[in-house]
Amino acid sequence: MTTIYVGNLPFTATEDEVRSLLQRFGKVDSVTLVTDRATGRPRGFAFADMAAGDAQNAIQQANGYQMGGRPIKVNEAQERAPRTRPSGGDRSGSGTGGSRG
Repeated sequence: MTTIYVGNLPFTATEDEVRSLLQRFGKVDSVTLVTDRATGRPRGFAFADMAAGDAQNAIQQANGYQMGGRPIKVNEAQERAPRTRPSGGDRSGSGTGGSRG
Protein backbone atom coordinates (compact mmCIF):
# COMPACT_ATOMS: atom_id res chain seq x y z
CA MET A 1 0.00 0.00 0.00
CA THR A 2 1.29 3.44 -0.95
CA THR A 3 -0.02 6.76 0.34
CA ILE A 4 -0.06 9.57 -2.17
CA TYR A 5 -0.35 13.29 -1.58
CA VAL A 6 -2.77 15.29 -3.73
CA GLY A 7 -2.15 19.01 -3.35
CA ASN A 8 -3.25 22.36 -4.76
CA LEU A 9 -6.85 21.17 -4.71
CA PRO A 10 -9.60 23.74 -5.09
CA PHE A 11 -11.18 24.40 -1.69
CA THR A 12 -14.49 23.16 -3.12
CA ALA A 13 -13.08 19.68 -3.89
CA THR A 14 -14.71 16.73 -2.11
CA GLU A 15 -13.35 13.31 -1.17
CA ASP A 16 -15.65 11.78 -3.80
CA GLU A 17 -14.20 14.02 -6.52
CA VAL A 18 -10.62 13.15 -5.55
CA ARG A 19 -11.52 9.44 -5.41
CA SER A 20 -13.24 9.65 -8.81
CA LEU A 21 -10.16 11.24 -10.39
CA LEU A 22 -7.73 8.71 -8.91
CA GLN A 23 -9.90 5.69 -9.75
CA ARG A 24 -9.11 6.34 -13.41
CA PHE A 25 -5.63 5.05 -12.63
CA GLY A 26 -6.35 2.15 -10.27
CA LYS A 27 -8.15 0.98 -7.16
CA VAL A 28 -8.39 3.60 -4.41
CA ASP A 29 -8.58 2.16 -0.90
CA SER A 30 -9.17 5.43 0.94
CA VAL A 31 -9.16 9.20 0.52
CA THR A 32 -8.78 11.70 3.35
CA LEU A 33 -9.41 15.36 2.63
CA VAL A 34 -7.48 17.40 5.21
CA THR A 35 -9.41 20.14 7.01
CA ASP A 36 -8.35 22.93 9.34
CA ARG A 37 -8.89 21.90 12.96
CA ALA A 38 -10.10 25.32 14.04
CA THR A 39 -12.47 26.18 11.19
CA GLY A 40 -13.31 22.79 9.66
CA ARG A 41 -12.59 24.22 6.20
CA PRO A 42 -10.61 22.22 3.63
CA ARG A 43 -6.89 22.99 3.53
CA GLY A 44 -6.50 22.23 -0.18
CA PHE A 45 -4.84 18.82 -0.02
CA ALA A 46 -5.68 15.17 0.51
CA PHE A 47 -4.05 11.79 1.03
CA ALA A 48 -5.08 8.62 -0.77
CA ASP A 49 -4.08 4.99 -0.26
CA MET A 50 -3.57 2.84 -3.36
CA ALA A 51 -1.67 -0.32 -4.29
CA ALA A 52 1.95 0.55 -5.15
CA GLY A 53 1.60 0.07 -8.92
CA ASP A 54 -1.70 1.95 -9.08
CA ALA A 55 -0.24 4.77 -6.98
CA GLN A 56 2.73 5.19 -9.33
CA ASN A 57 0.35 5.26 -12.30
CA ALA A 58 -1.81 7.90 -10.59
CA ILE A 59 1.26 10.00 -9.75
CA GLN A 60 2.45 9.95 -13.36
CA GLN A 61 -0.95 10.52 -14.95
CA ALA A 62 -2.73 12.89 -12.54
CA ASN A 63 0.13 15.23 -11.62
CA GLY A 64 -0.67 18.57 -13.27
CA TYR A 65 -4.29 17.62 -13.99
CA GLN A 66 -6.57 20.67 -13.94
CA MET A 67 -9.21 20.45 -11.21
CA GLY A 68 -11.38 23.50 -10.64
CA GLY A 69 -8.96 25.59 -12.69
CA ARG A 70 -5.94 24.55 -10.62
CA PRO A 71 -3.12 22.19 -11.62
CA ILE A 72 -3.05 19.58 -8.86
CA LYS A 73 0.19 18.18 -7.53
CA VAL A 74 0.34 14.42 -7.04
CA ASN A 75 3.30 12.60 -5.53
CA GLU A 76 4.19 9.96 -3.00
CA ALA A 77 3.46 11.16 0.53
CA GLN A 78 6.51 11.85 2.68
CA GLU A 79 6.79 11.40 6.42
CA ARG A 80 6.28 14.67 8.21
CA ALA A 81 9.47 16.06 9.72
CA PRO A 82 9.35 16.39 13.50
CA ARG A 83 8.45 19.87 14.61
CA THR A 84 11.01 21.78 16.62
CA ARG A 85 10.16 24.34 19.22
CA PRO A 86 11.28 27.88 18.59
CA SER A 87 14.31 28.81 20.66
CA GLY A 88 14.53 31.78 22.91
CA GLY A 89 13.57 32.09 26.49
CA ASP A 90 12.58 29.64 29.16
CA ARG A 91 8.93 28.73 28.75
CA SER A 92 8.82 26.23 31.58
CA GLY A 93 6.92 28.54 33.87
CA SER A 94 9.61 28.48 36.52
CA GLY A 95 10.73 32.06 36.07
CA THR A 96 12.47 34.04 38.75
CA GLY A 97 9.92 36.82 39.03
CA GLY A 98 9.76 38.50 42.38
CA SER A 99 6.69 38.61 44.55
CA ARG A 100 4.59 41.69 44.99
CA GLY A 101 3.90 42.53 48.42
